[in-house]
Amino acid sequence: KAKKYAHNEVAINQAREMAEGNAVLEQTLLDSISKARERYYLDSMSNETVYNILVRKYTYQEVKERELNLGLDLKGGMNVTLEVSVVDIVRALAGDKDNPVFTQAIDLAIEKQKNSQEDFVTLFGQSFKEVDPNASLAAIFNSVELKDRINFNSTNDQVLKVIREETKGAIDRTFNILRTRIDRFGVAQPNIQQLQTAGRILVELPGIKEPERVRKLLQGTAQLEFWETYQFPELVRYFEDANKRLAAEESQAKQTDTTAMAQAGEVPVEVNQPTIDTNALAQADTSASSLLDKISDSTAMDESSASFEKYAKENPLFAYLNPAIFPNAQGQYYPGEGATVGFAAIKDTARVNRMLKQVKNIFPRDLKLMWTVKPEKDRPNILDLIALKVTSRDGEAPLGGDAVSDARQDYDQNGRVEITMMMNSEGAKTWKRLTSENIGKQIAIVLDNYVYSAPRVNTEIPNGRSSITGNFSVEEALDLANILKAGKLPAPAHIVQEEIVGPSLGRESINSGLASFIIAFVLVLIYMVLYYNRAGWVADLALVTNIFFIFGVLTSLGAVLTLPGIAGIVLTLGMAVDANVIIYERIREEIRAGKGIRLALTDGYKNAYSAIIDGNVTTLLTGIVLYIFGSGPVQGFATTLIIGIITSLFTAIFISRIIFENLLSKNKNVTFDNQYTRDAFSNINFNFIAMRKKFYIASGILIVIGVISLATKGLNYGVDFTGGRTYVVRFDKPVSTNDIREALQEPFEAAPEVKTFGSSNQVKITTKYLIDQDTPQSDSIVEATMFNGLKDFYSTPMTLKDFTADDDAKILGRLSSQKVGPTIADDIKKGAFMAVFFALIIIFIYIAIRFKRWQFGMGGLLSLTHDTLIALSLYSIFSGILPFNLEVDQAFIAALLTIIGYSINDTVVIFDRIREYVGLYPKRPIEENMNNSMNSTLGRTFNTSGTTLVVLLAIFVFGGEVIRGFVFALMVGIAAGTYSSLFIASPLAYDFIQLTNKRKKEKTEIKKRGK
Repeated sequence: KAKKYAHNEVAINQAREMAEGNAVLEQTLLDSISKARERYYLDSMSNETVYNILVRKYTYQEVKERELNLGLDLKGGMNVTLEVSVVDIVRALAGDKDNPVFTQAIDLAIEKQKNSQEDFVTLFGQSFKEVDPNASLAAIFNSVELKDRINFNSTNDQVLKVIREETKGAIDRTFNILRTRIDRFGVAQPNIQQLQTAGRILVELPGIKEPERVRKLLQGTAQLEFWETYQFPELVRYFEDANKRLAAEESQAKQTDTTAMAQAGEVPVEVNQPTIDTNALAQADTSASSLLDKISDSTAMDESSASFEKYAKENPLFAYLNPAIFPNAQGQYYPGEGATVGFAAIKDTARVNRMLKQVKNIFPRDLKLMWTVKPEKDRPNILDLIALKVTSRDGEAPLGGDAVSDARQDYDQNGRVEITMMMNSEGAKTWKRLTSENIGKQIAIVLDNYVYSAPRVNTEIPNGRSSITGNFSVEEALDLANILKAGKLPAPAHIVQEEIVGPSLGRESINSGLASFIIAFVLVLIYMVLYYNRAGWVADLALVTNIFFIFGVLTSLGAVLTLPGIAGIVLTLGMAVDANVIIYERIREEIRAGKGIRLALTDGYKNAYSAIIDGNVTTLLTGIVLYIFGSGPVQGFATTLIIGIITSLFTAIFISRIIFENLLSKNKNVTFDNQYTRDAFSNINFNFIAMRKKFYIASGILIVIGVISLATKGLNYGVDFTGGRTYVVRFDKPVSTNDIREALQEPFEAAPEVKTFGSSNQVKITTKYLIDQDTPQSDSIVEATMFNGLKDFYSTPMTLKDFTADDDAKILGRLSSQKVGPTIADDIKKGAFMAVFFALIIIFIYIAIRFKRWQFGMGGLLSLTHDTLIALSLYSIFSGILPFNLEVDQAFIAALLTIIGYSINDTVVIFDRIREYVGLYPKRPIEENMNNSMNSTLGRTFNTSGTTLVVLLAIFVFGGEVIRGFVFALMVGIAAGTYSSLFIASPLAYDFIQLTNKRKKEKTEIKKRGK
């Protein structure tokens, strides 16, 4: 009640006194009051201008919409992947649902789907043919609803095509309904999108604290209804009475508040809702002037003026619900003819609902009030309140969505947009009665308790075919047609993957992510200045600019920043250094060749372009593949990586060049080294080609050991690849993972996987218990079972509500959870394999074309395979040995692809120098040109790899437990990639070139002998 009356100081004081002695309850009450006040204030500010820039003004709402979105791991919330039940859609389409061949084919298709990537309709077609090759689908699906598209002569392929089209339409309609529901749920910056897999919908709800409510909201079927309506003139006196009653109650409440404030020291036992003074109410009824007499004065009032406050005291309801009363030609006000009883700002609808509920006994019992789903174009932020009439004994709508057989957008004879709607036979009878009894009145079309349209009935409709006209755009008509069709098919959506991150874990992730970001950034800035002197400051300025660009682009795109995304940004910083290093090393070479600073700068940039572009394009291709085949956090990582590569190219090539030109134009001294770094890596002459076989053997030994470990020990697959539920749980004391495993073995019917996650009082629990059950209750059952098994491990008494609650102030209990169904686990594995495969193929093709020799492409491909095997081998060897998580999941695949992109970037720089040396010195032996190329790029290799590894080390140490395994894979991969670029890729390319030359020579000799 204190939360309800957050504006009432007396109620707040009473709540504080009632909670005295209970610090937790007192703080909870005060927090609720504070949050209620904050929400009310922010709602009232939504349309206020809060930011001006040049000629553009931004309201608070617009500023909020443009802020950088934080992912679930940073903000806490819920990530859900839903799968629309195509099985139910196919069953609903069938006319003969009891046909034994049909039911057997459905059951067989369901069984096949568990281990197949094909869509359900295809599997159903295959199963139907297996059950009875001679059976006809047309005989089963030749229903009244599909008679225009399926007849008895239709082939099975034609029927399957229709089923597939209807299924796709049902999925699209389900998506639209879910989007509307989520918008109504009030979540800030929700994200909903259809995935590439048919029937899959991704929903991200940051900051959500009611997972159970969300599950019910997302998995419920659409409730489409047709309701008769009241006319406002029939109800106007009830609203007048309600307005007077509320005014009397408020007056009485103020008297109660004044009395309570005068009674100093008296502590009430209970905070009661104020009682109604019947004398005051009678006085208000007689003294208050009629609404119609003073409506002209109230409609012109400005809400911010003092007159509004006075009006709101006398008319609490009509101050926020503007009644549907309009002037005639003589200026007299009359209730509007229609079902609309009033209008209210979106931010005031909750207040109006509360007031109407408070006086609901005044209104007729057969009255239902519902808001329209969205504002009219000419009245933004304003919703209509529609009066519905209950005419059935059970309180249900006279006609439901299952009566609609089809609906589509069309045009009338005058070219105006309309919606054509068809009813089935039973629906047509009810529709005939409804339309005949409501000529001249409106019938409201309601979906999920919101009015989508309320067309007026012009005449009786006897055949079930109707036309809905109005001021529709084509898009609005299409939307309404989709809504009408949504009620035709039951298309429930089941949760197949779910992740809940508690805000406490989110705060820790933010702190660790920011710490790693700042430390890595500072280290890179310091290193560049120490190594490159004044030019290092220019590179630092370009890096700082790059950070602004990355965050600006992320915000403009509406992208979501996740913890892997922060890792992507930090890794981008390390890779952004690479472009500067390549340029600076080329400039230093030109200076050592005796050129002046201006000419060295020009030639250095010109000679560095090809290496920079080739290296970044290959990494960019890897990021694109990662974005296409990844999902969730992996896509977040790929997004920041792609943006970072593009912006770093711009800042390194363009901005740094402008700064240098400006410095030189002012005759400023520009230096690219100091006395310690001037000749670094300039006099090295290592024979890489001659030593290649030794490095082949060393790599081969390590890979063989890894393959043996993979064959015997295997990999520790995460829940992404196996399916199951994962929970991160925090206790109030250190716990033993063995004890927890034993405690949960019996209730979970099998021993779960239990690992320490970070500190010794925090564990990660993975189980497959009830994972095959798609019921909404299964998640709650698993959580309750886990709590009963773990509650004895807490010193502090815990309840199930405390254990599962997602609260900002939460310290103990379930911090986060993730659920992946068996079907989506198969899809993730397939996507991961395809991502790695296509990344390797695309890079091979690009290098082969760019360098005009397939030998370079093959050398690069084999070196990338080498790096991938090294990373997999070390993950297998050290799994269970190192004190952090080494699970193979989506994040590991992201790391693997990043390794591929980074390694090929390093390799391409060397290949580019080889191409340059071969062009400059074509008569030199190929091995000499290769050795000279690799030696001349050692400075760049050392600096780039060194700074990147330092960056990754900072993330590894300070980035938190969540991404430690991910960063370990990156560190291993960067080290392996640097090694393979020098000792594997180029030597292999040399061997392939030699082999090709040898074969050409042999063919030439054979031809000579033949002659």
